[in-house]
Amino acid sequence: MSVDFTRVKPYGDTLDDGAVQLSFTLPVPCGEEAREAARRLTAKMGLDEPQVYHMKDLGEGYTFFIVYGKCRHHIDFTSIKVAKVKSEVMDFYEINRFIKERIGRKIVVVGACTGTDAHTVGIDAIMNMKGYNGEYGLERYPEIDAYNLGSQVENEVLLEKALELNADVLLVSQIVTQKGVHITNLTELVELVEAEGLRDRFILICGGPRITHELALELGYDAGFGPGTLAPQVASYFVQEIHNRMTRGIEAK
Repeated sequence: MSVDFTRVKPYGDTLDDGAVQLSFTLPVPCGEEAREAARRLTAKMGLDEPQVYHMKDLGEGYTFFIVYGKCRHHIDFTSIKVAKVKSEVMDFYEINRFIKERIGRKIVVVGACTGTDAHTVGIDAIMNMKGYNGEYGLERYPEIDAYNLGSQVENEVLLEKALELNADVLLVSQIVTQKGVHITNLTELVELVEAEGLRDRFILICGGPRITHELALELGYDAGFGPGTLAPQVASYFVQEIHNRMTRGIEAK
């Protein structure tokens, strides 16, 4: 079965049938009127043949829906260009050997969930010694001194600790994204570092479920990593970036 990558559509049962599934909540009481409201709304979204597959009363005048429909649009996949972190991903042993042989000193990494974010699952997966999904966290790397400051860390505190520890890398995890609070927290850190004249001193990296490398660059970070990222991917990036800066004569220290 041949796919035309210049005209890509969603796939359900057969190629190019455009089948999609949507889920959403409407602030209306559950009933047949609510079902019809969901169907009409989905049709206004541009989906053909909308069918309300599931409807559930959430109470207090709210109803949840799952709706099937057919997308009439297509996308030219060949025209898509996405900003991606450009570094060779090495394993635990290769990273430590790279640091020892090419950098010649330990790398200091400070990480935290900033602002009001209390969810440490992301930063823990990257930094904690036990790691995640079969990969050690940065605390296990003999050539890296990793400091996990935990959750709800103010940007000022993070920067103060980074200066105290003479850090090379700042890792910021943002899980909570309601009302764009992750954008606010991340932007404030960049502005703080720049205001202190310290932007070139650190490698700034952010990560989280709605973080992309493109967004990170837009916010003033050096790199961004999304969900599913493991410690070797992050470490491979920053050790190579540190080495690149050394060779260019602008190492942060």
